[in-house]
Amino acid sequence: MPNEQDRPANGPGVEGTAEAGAVDLQAALAAAEARALESRDLYMRALAEMENIRKRAARDVEQAHKYAVDRFANDLIGVKDSLELGLLAAGDAQTLRAGTEATLKQLTNAFEKNGLTEIDPLGQQFDPQQHEAMAMQPSAEHVPDSVTQVVQKGYALNGRLLRPARVIVAKAP
Repeated sequence: MPNEQDRPANGPGVEGTAEAGAVDLQAALAAAEARALESRDLYMRALAEMENIRKRAARDVEQAHKYAVDRFANDLIGVKDSLELGLLAAGDAQTLRAGTEATLKQLTNAFEKNGLTEIDPLGQQFDPQQHEAMAMQPSAEHVPDSVTQVVQKGYALNGRLLRPARVIVAKAP
């Protein structure tokens, strides 16, 4: 039977196990540091990409505001050209009237193409959301609260009111 003096103090292989554990910890630390650097790199790239997207979106919004009426402006150029030609060719009243009617039709088409609609409520029930009452007029021939006269037409752009129609509204006599 072996006595205690023959055995090493730490037991067999304890020093080797401690060194192996230290090496394993160093390897794990190095791997964790590499993952941390990789994560930081990915974070910085994502941050830069988000900044680029923000700048691009701001630039796109600025361009949209700057050129929002581009299509409408192009349509109005034709109307202006037509008016100028009408003034040059205005010889008699009938020619001038025909040219003016053609120009008005061209302008109306430009309005329709761009979502600008006319509000002409003659004979309709008064709607304070769409109409502005200029006066109330007693009338036996019109239904009370109906529009008897349109002083100025209103306009809406894609369903949003730009200018209410200014009207005279009937009231009971």
